Amino acid sequence: MHRSAPPSGPVVAARRVGAAARLLAAPAGGLLLYASCAPRTLWWLAVPAFALLAVALRGRGNRAAFTAALLFGLGYYLPLLPWVGIYVGPVPWLALAGLQAVLVGLGGMLIARVQRLSLGMLWAAAGWVATEALAARVPFGGFPWGRVAFSQADGPFVRLAALGGPPLVGFAVALTGFALAELIQRALAAARTGPTPPAGPVPRWRPWMPPAAGAVLPLVVALLCPAWITGAGGEVGPDEGVTVAAVQGNVPRMGLDFNAQRRAVLDNHVRHTLELADDVAAGRAPEPLLVVWPENSSDIDPLRNPDAAAAISSATDRIGVPVMVGTVLVLDGRRTTNSVLVWEPGVGPVEQLDKRRVQPFGEYLPWRGFFRLFSDYADRAGYFEPGTGTGVASVDGVEVGVAICWEVAFDDLVAQSVDNGARLLAVPTNNATFGISEMTYQQLAMSRVRAVQHDRAVVVASTSGASAIIAPDGSEMRRSALFTPATLVERVPLRATTTMATRLGSLPEWLLVVAGVGALAWTLRRRPRREPAGGPGEPTATTREDNDG
Repeated sequence: MHRSAPPSGPVVAARRVGAAARLLAAPAGGLLLYASCAPRTLWWLAVPAFALLAVALRGRGNRAAFTAALLFGLGYYLPLLPWVGIYVGPVPWLALAGLQAVLVGLGGMLIARVQRLSLGMLWAAAGWVATEALAARVPFGGFPWGRVAFSQADGPFVRLAALGGPPLVGFAVALTGFALAELIQRALAAARTGPTPPAGPVPRWRPWMPPAAGAVLPLVVALLCPAWITGAGGEVGPDEGVTVAAVQGNVPRMGLDFNAQRRAVLDNHVRHTLELADDVAAGRAPEPLLVVWPENSSDIDPLRNPDAAAAISSATDRIGVPVMVGTVLVLDGRRTTNSVLVWEPGVGPVEQLDKRRVQPFGEYLPWRGFFRLFSDYADRAGYFEPGTGTGVASVDGVEVGVAICWEVAFDDLVAQSVDNGARLLAVPTNNATFGISEMTYQQLAMSRVRAVQHDRAVVVASTSGASAIIAPDGSEMRRSALFTPATLVERVPLRATTTMATRLGSLPEWLLVVAGVGALAWTLRRRPRREPAGGPGEPTATTREDNDG
């Protein structure tokens, strides 16, 4: 039987170089995705990031796809999350980044398979949404911090948040990148082999249309989002609004022990509120409807400590308007709640909102005995109990939605507040435990995306910065510096309109998840197409799957 000659040395070398280049494309894409995130405004880098991911996954079998996507995830999450271990060592940082990368690796297996289908870039983008949906829910309630939408606060794609929330933004960015990769690969193949003669009456340009549309239409749709989708204006008059204030009192020092001087933190916020009251009385500042203090602005329970209550009352009585006080309330023994109290002048606390989703490994520790084997810092994790409620407080007749710290990363919690009537959003947060890092800017980008998604102004109050007042279009009206006392006062519009994203809720995400998983199911019931994955001289998709699993 005749056997074909083995490939020559140069051919084998070229294949090895090509395979190495494709493998390097994955972590390079992850690094580009990281570079698109705040505090940088390089949102557009997310598009070539996904183009590189598409190249790395094209034609891969399960094992190779998992490895490539894992490298993409490590390239993204390792530089994104070092603040997790800034004071506790590298183990939590590496563990969290590694876990997120594994989830990306699982998503990569899905994406690599559905890329082989007709309109594969579409199903691949839906597969990315499914990957993010999984990471936002497991384990321990999920970690949606690295969602692609949060890298787009400064770009035009963010406008799609008003249509379908962060899942649609992530889908649009991924689709644009995957389609761009398809266009480039078609162009390279045409350059190697020359123009392909048309098959019958089919125009030569027709195969180029799907990737061209995928590369252009998401951005066009984002730029053309009309007011009936975004909710801007609507039934609320252009001059209807309120003045709000955010107080950033600062902390005595950075690090895990910043609240060892808890009274100093409280006194800082009291003092700056008194100074604001003096400015209002002298006409140097407008009177606000409410003042927002950060999370942990009073780590002394004012419901149990009369001195703390007296200090807070002195500030609210002087300013003459309600103050939202971020505090820790003691339940019994070591159990606590991370709460916001609405403190009215002359009355005291009239409303309490507890953090609905507490942070694993910070506010509570799952499997405490197990993780104590790896780090003494396990005993520093709190015993916080999650709260229930609507996520809305009524302040002088205005419904204010409250997302405490990392709650702003979760779609359902912010949506619940808006569904329950919030016309303004407040995000009290404490970033002092993460020092001078990118964490605060990453979180601030989330608040900007939420503003666009729900057409609401957002007041972000941080103990140490960056605090900000954000307009409904996501722009920053005012922002403070890190570890600098600041008081931000601004008039913001009140909105009662609802965007398409608010009305649809989680439906866009689930539709995209079903599309991605459904496409995967379709590939599992049919044999992969036997066609070249990257041009002449390369193994076919089927051959690759047989070779690398």
